[in-house]
Amino acid sequence: MKIEEQILSSALAAVKELYGQEVPAQMIQLQKTRPDFEGNLTLVTFPLLKTSHKKPEDTGADLGEYLVKNCPAISGYNVVKGFLNLVIAPEAWVGLLNDINADEHYGEKKATDESPLVMIEYSSPNTNKPLHLGHVRNNLLGWSLAQIMEANGNKVVKTNIVNDRGIHICKSMLAWLKWGNGETPETSGKKGDHLIGDYYVAFDKHYREEVKELMAQGMDEDTAKQEAPLIKEAHDMLVKWEKGDEEVRALWRKMNEWVYAGFDDTYKMMGVGFDKIYYESETYLEGKEKVEEGLEKGFFYRRDDNSVWADLTAEGLDEKLLLRSDGTSVYMTQDIGTAKLRFQDFPIDKMIYVVGNEQNYHFQVLSILLDKLGFKWGKDLTHFSYGMVELPNGKMKSREGTVVDADDLMAAMIQDARKTSDELGKFNDMTEEEKQEIARVVGLGALKYFILKVDARKNMLFNPEESIDFNGNTGPFIQYTYARIRSILRKAEAQGVKSEELKVKSYVPAEKEVELIQKTSEYGAAVEQAGKDYSPSGIANFCYELTKAFNQFYHDYSILGADTEEEKNFRLVLARNVAKTIKNGMALLGIEVPERM
Repeated sequence: MKIEEQILSSALAAVKELYGQEVPAQMIQLQKTRPDFEGNLTLVTFPLLKTSHKKPEDTGADLGEYLVKNCPAISGYNVVKGFLNLVIAPEAWVGLLNDINADEHYGEKKATDESPLVMIEYSSPNTNKPLHLGHVRNNLLGWSLAQIMEANGNKVVKTNIVNDRGIHICKSMLAWLKWGNGETPETSGKKGDHLIGDYYVAFDKHYREEVKELMAQGMDEDTAKQEAPLIKEAHDMLVKWEKGDEEVRALWRKMNEWVYAGFDDTYKMMGVGFDKIYYESETYLEGKEKVEEGLEKGFFYRRDDNSVWADLTAEGLDEKLLLRSDGTSVYMTQDIGTAKLRFQDFPIDKMIYVVGNEQNYHFQVLSILLDKLGFKWGKDLTHFSYGMVELPNGKMKSREGTVVDADDLMAAMIQDARKTSDELGKFNDMTEEEKQEIARVVGLGALKYFILKVDARKNMLFNPEESIDFNGNTGPFIQYTYARIRSILRKAEAQGVKSEELKVKSYVPAEKEVELIQKTSEYGAAVEQAGKDYSPSGIANFCYELTKAFNQFYHDYSILGADTEEEKNFRLVLARNVAKTIKNGMALLGIEVPERM
């Protein structure tokens, strides 16, 4: 039984015996003792005063006395006003460390057959351009959230919806037909998604020139944008696509395949993936069907121009377009269709959409519409809304080709990690292959940690130089501490001591050792809280705090140079479990940790 559980059970028994009343468990409030007071855990007496009919100090003294006599985990106490500070017995700390040591995934829960099924959608790329920095934040948040939900005992399905149809796709296709000269990823030496992205930028460049020309001839800007020959051709191509024109569809399939191959390489490098991918080209028709069904049931209505709308004024919102007058669908229709297919494929209990905060209103509406259409999780769907990523020099625009490309960013981070490690002399005795692998792990770890440590709801400024620092609240700092512990454990093994085979029998831990056991044991609470709050930043913060606590301990105490064998073995077990917990926590962020650095 955990220390907190032992105290809770004994405190409830104390209240009953001392004051003749049973109280609910939530009235026993435990928190970490403040550093300026003696003790490890503090019991707040104020909620119990109506039961004890005594002053806070006297109530604390009663309970402290009882707990020292009756709870083996407690060895002493002191009372400060209404706070009962409890000193945990050395054997309780040793027992807790042995419990942590016995479970390779201490603090995480396993899913059972009865566990709820959580579906998490993230990524949502367009097939007209490569993934950029905004997608990086989306993918890292989605992947990490999936790991956190699994660690909380849920079954998880990771999904992606690819936006593979629409006018923006036709723009890239048309530009390739006009100026591509049959160029392919193979002939150009470019990744497919980059190649297509270049043609999207090319379309925009030529389109602007046409608009400028028409305006020079006296046309106003709005009319010029509609009358430019290129945009008309793109619209004609979209109509042909919608009608199933084989020539247009064949070109669309070919170019999309190039893009998917490129996306796959980016996802692999990023360390993310999906259990099921849906495509807008397959879901939008399903959405139209569901809208027609809602129309028949009177949930929606048709206007004179033949467009279909949902009136949400009763819910305090406005009217929402679902089908245009020409019968074509909008994003909302596609999301309804995707929901229908997903519900057919999986018995979803909870649906989480990882999408930027500019779509907050969209998901508010989607939730109401799905509920009206009979999806049991519709009302409770979660929009994991996150802020934008900005750069020191401002926002990104993909049409103008000014985005920070995900592939270029990851390559630059790996290069920076290599350069920094070389300069610090961390690679002195390694093969070239080892150096490259560690540069990959450290570079990507720096990127992921820098993005995930920020509260997802906030806009963030991404600074690559800050992220690669080996000191402070960074991925490399945590990775380096892990590698340092692994180095100590390898040295111990060279001396004939295998830390994984050790078990502590009796030992009186020093203050910093107690702090480190207590911090390590809080991993489970951090995982649980991160699951409740949908907060990867909570896990990042825990990993950093644990790493700091270990470094403070290591500064004051020698492990291999301990005074006694008993002391050395205890510290080896403690260090091994700190490393294990760091590794497990960082894995929830999708971050690898190197065995050496």
